[in-house]
Amino acid sequence: MADPAARPPGQKHRIVIVGGGVAGLELATRLGNGPGRAGRAEIVLVEKRRTHLWKPLLHAVAAGSMDPSAHELNYLAQAHWHHFSYRLGEMVGLDRGRREVLLGATLDDEGREITPARAIPYDTLVLAVGSVTNDFGTPGVAEFAVPLETPQQAARFNRRLVNACIHAHVQEEPIRPGQLHVAIIGAGATGTELAAEIHRTAREVVTYGLDRVQPERDIRIILIEAAPRVLPALPERLSTAVAALLGRLGVEVRTGAQVAAVDAHGVTLAGGAFLPAELVVWCAGVKGPECLAHLDGLEVTRSNQLVVEPTLATTRDPAIFAMGDCASCPDGHGGRLPPRAQAAHQQAAHLVRSLRGRLAGRPPSPFVYRDFGSLVSLGKFSTVGNLMGVVIGRSFFVEGLMARLMYRSLYFSHESALYGPLRATTRALARAIFRHGGPVVKLH
Repeated sequence: MADPAARPPGQKHRIVIVGGGVAGLELATRLGNGPGRAGRAEIVLVEKRRTHLWKPLLHAVAAGSMDPSAHELNYLAQAHWHHFSYRLGEMVGLDRGRREVLLGATLDDEGREITPARAIPYDTLVLAVGSVTNDFGTPGVAEFAVPLETPQQAARFNRRLVNACIHAHVQEEPIRPGQLHVAIIGAGATGTELAAEIHRTAREVVTYGLDRVQPERDIRIILIEAAPRVLPALPERLSTAVAALLGRLGVEVRTGAQVAAVDAHGVTLAGGAFLPAELVVWCAGVKGPECLAHLDGLEVTRSNQLVVEPTLATTRDPAIFAMGDCASCPDGHGGRLPPRAQAAHQQAAHLVRSLRGRLAGRPPSPFVYRDFGSLVSLGKFSTVGNLMGVVIGRSFFVEGLMARLMYRSLYFSHESALYGPLRATTRALARAIFRHGGPVVKLH
């Protein structure tokens, strides 16, 4: 068999990365600065959106405590600065025989075509398309609940929240039961962080002259989780600390509660109980995008993730790799890695080294995941975490200022991978200076 990395003399090896999230954008940037800049490979990033926003920030966008424009990165500019090509488009299929990624046509808001359906050839393909919300077929979720997959969805919920407060202020009739209630379905990191942020920002919104709304009387936040506790995938001590803090904030936590249906007026639980809430956010589960099930025979799991070898190569094609939330990767202990930002970050760093070796004709090495623990930020109220001690060999609990600084360092690490440490520091300082020039919450 011919070397899959081999190319005709004078023709560059083409590495195509589909998906510009945490993993895909970091990989494209670092490969662009390395073999792309040196002329040893052509690096192409395919992404259906124009800008990138770190996904763990979406809950802050939804709550209105963060202006996304101060944190977004433009793909076209990043590609220009870091020696890779950006192609606007969404993957709809794959031709492994011809080694081509098939893209659908992209349209603007008025239905006019921006780019036609086309094929992008590759020598090595990396799939990093992330995940989408899994509503498990629950009736009413698609129509009445807002998912938090994209900045646009997060901004949509924020507009609904602000509009609901304004409407309640001007209406002649009394505020209805459930009118300003927020039901958050799924008490993982996103759901718990969102609950704490909304507790603060909803109260901030009504201070801007909406005096007919009484937060303690009218605004209610309900966090619903099917598992026996909040943050079920994280250590129990962390879960207990977060649940206690949410309780002090007045967030109603319903654990062991299965959602049966969602409608315009609230949430029905499996036991028949009805929770009135006209604002519903679905954070309960993830799965791979639908297109992954139709990629020319690549192996996928029941949750539509691509099955990969320890090297991150897909099981049925050594020229195709997958990483991040869309990949079902062995954790080295008989299980599979969870969909976490730190896993995606580590996989991107691994593939930088592995694909450089592939260009030199070396076989890929296995990926080794290191769990550095978990941090959960509850806005200005607290940050708590469970960190893995590298030296002492066990985990330890952190909270307060130390945990908050460590949480911010995760985002700084991501920005440093994209901009470099100096520019990342400048951006952080600029946001700190200018964020005090307007309202503390986004009102439009």
